[in-house]
Amino acid sequence: MNLIDIHPHIISDDEKRYPPAPLFGKRSDWSQERPCTVQTLIAAMDAAGVAKAAVVHSSTTYGFDNSYVVDGCAQYPDRLVAVGSVDVLADDVPQVIKAWADKGLAGLRIFTGGSTKDFDPSELDNPKSFKAWEMLAELRLPMCIQTGPIGLPQVRMLAEKFPNVKIILDHLGRPDVLDGAPYAAAQSLFDMADLPNLHMKLTPRIFGDVKKGSASAETFFPRVVEAFGAQRLAWGSNFPTSPGALSEILAEAQAGLACLSADDREWIFGKTAATLYPRLA
Repeated sequence: MNLIDIHPHIISDDEKRYPPAPLFGKRSDWSQERPCTVQTLIAAMDAAGVAKAAVVHSSTTYGFDNSYVVDGCAQYPDRLVAVGSVDVLADDVPQVIKAWADKGLAGLRIFTGGSTKDFDPSELDNPKSFKAWEMLAELRLPMCIQTGPIGLPQVRMLAEKFPNVKIILDHLGRPDVLDGAPYAAAQSLFDMADLPNLHMKLTPRIFGDVKKGSASAETFFPRVVEAFGAQRLAWGSNFPTSPGALSEILAEAQAGLACLSADDREWIFGKTAATLYPRLA
């Protein structure tokens, strides 16, 4: 199996060349405690047996400056592609997206909240942002969205308004699964299954959550596959944001998905990623 990771991060050790300027003004703890250069990521991938990766820009380190993720991935063009962030409400956002794409950016991500800020999905349905989505459709670039259940109505609106843009929901949209099967508390997530351009990332957050409360991997992941299909699910390590070696993070994911068929696992651990980021194919 050609393993592909669609959610690692990299942090430069050269703050003069790549100065931190975090979104929302607060730098994430992980980026200071567990920084990972692109060379460190490649070494971790080699140790874990991960062939390729779509590296996600750290907004909580660099704001909208994608220089390091672009420069870092350019050093390993046969193994890495860069996923960046821009201010989707900026007047010149189409030109900004085009300029970063020309430098190698393979996709974008909207960070509406997370480790340094509560979720605020208001920019998702702000009409000023629609110019960004039109450019994504023109360039055929996917968009990752970092939000919780609070932002799912806005995600649905965007998926319907821009059906030619592939949307990837970070961390599976952070569903509440602790009630266990049939996972009524996560119904708002399953209600999104009718959107053909919506894809999901399976990351350490959900692999940890299915071990809590009444949840279990054996009851939850088949339910997700039944709803969305493995062709719309992809694994992301969240390394080094999530603690542990990349090999350990991968092993937890493989154990969690052992209840699925071999074909489903092939999609989740590689084939879906190659459809989202064709340069990784």
